[in-house]
Amino acid sequence: MALRGTNQEFGRPYNRRIVLESIRRFGPIARGDIARHVGLTVQTVSTIVRELEEQGYILSVREEPKGRGLPPATLRVNPEGGYAVGIHLTPLGIDAALINLSGDVIESAHREASHVAPDEAFEAIGAMVAELTGRRSGGRVIGIGMALPGPFGVEPMSFVGPTTMAGWQDVPLRERLTAVTGLPAFFENDMAAAAMGERLYGLGTKHSECYYLYFGVGLGGTMLHDGSVLRGAWGNAGEIGHIPVVPGGELCPCGNRGCLERYISLEARGRWSGDDAEWVAEVAPVFRNAITIIENLFDPETIVLGGLASPALLERLAASAEPLHNSVSARKDRTTPRILVARGGQHAVLRGAAALAVSGVLSPRFGQIFTAKRQREGDPLKGGDIAA
Repeated sequence: MALRGTNQEFGRPYNRRIVLESIRRFGPIARGDIARHVGLTVQTVSTIVRELEEQGYILSVREEPKGRGLPPATLRVNPEGGYAVGIHLTPLGIDAALINLSGDVIESAHREASHVAPDEAFEAIGAMVAELTGRRSGGRVIGIGMALPGPFGVEPMSFVGPTTMAGWQDVPLRERLTAVTGLPAFFENDMAAAAMGERLYGLGTKHSECYYLYFGVGLGGTMLHDGSVLRGAWGNAGEIGHIPVVPGGELCPCGNRGCLERYISLEARGRWSGDDAEWVAEVAPVFRNAITIIENLFDPETIVLGGLASPALLERLAASAEPLHNSVSARKDRTTPRILVARGGQHAVLRGAAALAVSGVLSPRFGQIFTAKRQREGDPLKGGDIAA
């Protein structure tokens, strides 16, 4: 997706974000190259770069000269220029991590809490965030992002069943997060959060048109189009786990029978009494069909298989789909495998959840920046401080 600036005065916050996003995506990069990427003058870019350097978000590096004259200084994101907290809430417990601007997990924590109630969860989250930030002396926390199972706002499906957070309907997530942490808060369903993390820090940096298949307690997925997560009209696009694939199959809490996540998910694996190899062999035909459905619907460069399952299990599941069915992805000229396994491991969603806060700084989106709600919340670039 091309990042283009605006010379209008109200676009100043937007210009700052697209310059920072270009440095993150293409750095180390010179000022002139940034100007060409975003459609701003070199003078405008230089002014923004000076501000970002003063704020500590970027670093300027000049290589040793190899001939006559000095090479131009190049810019890159300063990994320690800020931190974000990622929270992942599942029916199994609470995970939290402090993550820098390069997506590195600096500190992490876990609390066992099966199907935790909201009050208990937010009390634990407040304590975990204080613990994580307390381990770092100085630094700036941009915000906090929380990922939890969706979909949201769908009466027959939201917060229903063993793969969701039952009892969390109508909980004011953003307000509760800010109240216990004092940080600007964001929330998203876990599959979209994981896809965002993959876009910023993983395989999505190389594939702008890929489908992220999220293997968590449940099963979901989302298409990354031009590097952006496709959300749908109500933000719930990607609930592939609730596509009925087995006629007359197992009853799903959503009310349908034979839904995909009743066969392929950590919850489904937990109900299987045999070992991983036996389970993969059992569900391989269903998984192979699911891959074909995704490919024919979205025509992705590749399908990235990631989430909470171990890389070994994901690799075994990906291999079980061979030989893949024919689909629009069965091209002779393709250079990328039809299925790739992400390497984020257990930190996949945590990095994605933190990316929700980081994206408030790095990702240019007029729809986010110029709403009254966003303006009331202030500029997330300011962030807060880690207690010394």
